[in-house]
Amino acid sequence: QVQLVESGGGFVQAGGSLRLSCVDSGGTASRYDMGWFRQAPGKEREFVARIVWSSGTTFYAESVKGRFTISKDNAKNTVYLQIDNLKPEDTAVYLCTSKSSRFGQYTYWGQGTQVTVSS
Repeated sequence: QVQLVESGGGFVQAGGSLRLSCVDSGGTASRYDMGWFRQAPGKEREFVARIVWSSGTTFYAESVKGRFTISKDNAKNTVYLQIDNLKPEDTAVYLCTSKSSRFGQYTYWGQGTQVTVSS
């Protein structure tokens, strides 16, 4: 059973950094990739980044390229999101997700971790 648990959010000033973590307790057998989405108040959930578990290939939203870095630790079944040079517009709940196949839907979601950036 896949269970995703995020951590690492917090309150930070603009220009600061955070590293978010997401542990998947379900094992790798059913995992194709893991990713991060975010949802700001009053806005739709948006894709941030994802990483293909077997190859390590990464994909990013254009809006975060150069500031966000997704990585993984196979031994810990953990995916990370390093966020540098935080901006107030990065304020959102960041959600970890995973899917079982390349063209499948993201069906597993964590509860999210809040990131708040002050100007």
